[in-house]
Amino acid sequence: MFERPGVKAFVLAGLIGRMPMSMLGIGVILLISTLTQSYATAGAVAATTNLAFAVAAPLSGRLVDRFGQGRVIPPFAVLNALALSALMIFAGWGLPDWTYYLSGLVVGATSLSIGSMVRARWSVIYGGSGRLHTAFAFESVADEVVFVTGPALVTVLATAVNPYAGLIVAMLCMLGGCLALAAQRGTQPPVQELKSGSGTPILIPGVTVLAAVALALGAIFGSVDLITVAFAEEHGVKGVAGFLLAAFAGGSMVSGLWFGSRRWRISLRARFVRALALFAIGLVPIMFVGHPWIMAGALFLAGFAISPTLITCFSLTERLVPQSLLTEGMAWISTAIGFGVSAGSWAGGRLTEAYGASAAYGFSVAAAVVAVTIGIGGSGLLRVPGAASPAES
Repeated sequence: MFERPGVKAFVLAGLIGRMPMSMLGIGVILLISTLTQSYATAGAVAATTNLAFAVAAPLSGRLVDRFGQGRVIPPFAVLNALALSALMIFAGWGLPDWTYYLSGLVVGATSLSIGSMVRARWSVIYGGSGRLHTAFAFESVADEVVFVTGPALVTVLATAVNPYAGLIVAMLCMLGGCLALAAQRGTQPPVQELKSGSGTPILIPGVTVLAAVALALGAIFGSVDLITVAFAEEHGVKGVAGFLLAAFAGGSMVSGLWFGSRRWRISLRARFVRALALFAIGLVPIMFVGHPWIMAGALFLAGFAISPTLITCFSLTERLVPQSLLTEGMAWISTAIGFGVSAGSWAGGRLTEAYGASAAYGFSVAAAVVAVTIGIGGSGLLRVPGAASPAES
């Protein structure tokens, strides 16, 4: 998979450049809560940043498709670094809360979906071949590595070194990774003229189905993250919450390696629906677990279906979206997940306060059932055009 010239370089740049996606939210919360003694303000600023990214990601994706990664990434990266610096300065100076929201809004709006851009490069190199499945599996594993290591890294830096340290490292990763990726023009997708009336990928019926499923998946991720922290606190071991969430991501990381290394004979649609169903089934036990260490095993097994679901989701998107709109199409899936995470965090918090953590996990299971229902109901719209073999259809 890595034998083509330039592949290793853009993979490394993409891995570093996407580190902030797991560091930014918790870094903002740790900084602002430390300086203002207000978790409410910290959470609201982090939510503003996340929602701004979710709204802006498809727009920046369209700019990338229209003008190329090499021209779009650098100005966005510089603006993002300036906005994040402003947020840290405003918080340090104790300025009014509205300055935090304004700078957080700009941070989110200028954050790029680096994962989508890296997947677009893979699509150009291995599009139409079996290696693309393996490449997308690798990217899913890379995402899980980021989500296992990023939160722990930013927490240690912010608590043991300096409240600003976590966000500074996140900013440096973003700048270094993004600028390195932009400099590698030999592997970037070629710029293609948009056809008149081409519209936007979200209007393609199959992509609409995938985005709806991704929204439900995001609700699972957001709710499980929050509820698991509450579960650990309820059992007097809040300090192991990070370990429990790492087990959830670790299950996905292991399955991604296994799933990507296999050659599949069943179609993409069948793999997608089956992975969704397995995810829903795997989540059910966490509602009934009452011991933290048993919960770690249950979350590991529940997370085992995450990577196969996301791998097939992005693979279907790649096949359904015209090449000229590929980055934007990938970004719509990331955007849907982002909106779902915000909604899931909110719902999970309300339900946890009202009914306790174990009962609140019922929301996560319900969201998984919704995802399966949408996936099965819309599977007829997920037939990919021009499939070379059943495994690609």
